[in-house]
Amino acid sequence: MRKLKNSELDRKNIDEYKSAKKSPIIIVLDNIRSLNNIGSVFRTSDAFLVEAIYLCGITAKPPHKDIQKTALGATQSVDWEYFDTTKEAILKLKENNYQIVSIEQVEGSTSLNNFEVEKLKKYALVFGNEVKGVAQDIVDMSDECIEIPQYGTKHSFNISVSAGIVMWDFFSKLNNLSSPSAGDSVPALLHPIHR
Repeated sequence: MRKLKNSELDRKNIDEYKSAKKSPIIIVLDNIRSLNNIGSVFRTSDAFLVEAIYLCGITAKPPHKDIQKTALGATQSVDWEYFDTTKEAILKLKENNYQIVSIEQVEGSTSLNNFEVEKLKKYALVFGNEVKGVAQDIVDMSDECIEIPQYGTKHSFNISVSAGIVMWDFFSKLNNLSSPSAGDSVPALLHPIHR
């Protein structure tokens, strides 16, 4: 095997990214304090062609050098919007028929591996503060809460890790990448996502 050069990776430029068909997903960051986490979420969102990121409350906004450090330019490709409160963002999403899915450990949560992603729905994935998680009032406004299965001594992931796991899961389910028939998953990534 030979490592591929950057020139061989068939990466989109900013204009191609902006005009590409997006995954029906908006990421909501509920009072995230770490600028590095915010930047990492931008970078992962770019990889999975999410529609936008909603930055809420104390969540910092680009441009900021500490966001850029981990975003590596993804703040230019991924659309984003700032809201004073997460509740304000959720109300806007509900008005636009997004299913609100909080990633949080709650009574009656659905395990991520058991959550069925429907191709005709639009999703808002809510990730919470590094210490307090998703605020209870936002959990109360959610249509569903998903929990990532964990089997070790810790009971939480870093928010950027959680975002990566959940975005990949939703993206792969939307594009049938986890099915046995998707043996050559690279071409499947290039197909437009149908709504």
